[in-house]
Amino acid sequence: MQKWHGLEWTCEPLATSVNFMDLTISIAGACLSTTLYEKPQNLYLYLPPHSSHPRGIETGLIFGQVLRIRCLCSKQEDADAHIKQLFQRLCERGHNPSSLIPIFSQAEDNARTFLEKNNNADTRHIDSTGAPHKLFLHLRYHPEDPPAHEIQQLWRQHVSQPRNEPPLHNLESLDGRPFGPTRLIVAYSWPLNLRNTFSVRNIHNRGREISSYLSDR
Repeated sequence: MQKWHGLEWTCEPLATSVNFMDLTISIAGACLSTTLYEKPQNLYLYLPPHSSHPRGIETGLIFGQVLRIRCLCSKQEDADAHIKQLFQRLCERGHNPSSLIPIFSQAEDNARTFLEKNNNADTRHIDSTGAPHKLFLHLRYHPEDPPAHEIQQLWRQHVSQPRNEPPLHNLESLDGRPFGPTRLIVAYSWPLNLRNTFSVRNIHNRGREISSYLSDR
């Protein structure tokens, strides 16, 4: 086992707390308690504000992380501490605290609303007819491309709700089912960068060592 893909396996004695994935799970009396686990090697290199990425990346990061922390932490004081750390780390990456505060406030409201709702995956994305509400358009991001809101406007004008034509969701497929999509989601992926070359995340292909690139000069 010790030679399998270069991984080193260690055994630990029985304990009342264990780190599993991104959780620290502890036995507290007759209950289980969880909190966020973060690897000591994590450098928290969040995207800086001047990075060439879609505008919604910063908001999406904060909304996602706040919701994740609120879901994973059993104790409110643990969640509060991790969210405060997230705020400080973003400031250290160059983000303006005054612009972060309203986003964090909205993220807290979003997490509170999400946790209060019944988490029913069947009714969130599919209606009673079995038709999906959303259609995803996957694009590789480029700062000079049309913004997402313009693409969505063109979708509504020419596809979803064209003038003097029936709306797309009223059309039926060849087997008589409603076509369904009423909303277009523009999903971006980032272009390849130096990280993709120097940090190959494939256990079967670790790629070249970084020092080898220097010898090619």
